[in-house]
Amino acid sequence: MELTPERKAHIDALSYEGLLSRWRFAPTGDPWFQGATGKYWGERMVELREKGADHVGASKRLGWER
Repeated sequence: MELTPERKAHIDALSYEGLLSRWRFAPTGDPWFQGATGKYWGERMVELREKGADHVGASKRLGWER
């Protein structure tokens, strides 16, 4: 999926936990994780982790069951 300014703004507005939740529970083939948009989604998660996001805590809060 093409990374439009609107999609980038949406991704940038999400917390690490919000990004992880969608990443973890999205159905297979979700267009948000395809192409340039998917690449940016992953890059944004890495960026927030490097800035100190509580990635372990976020993962534990979300769990694996939906």
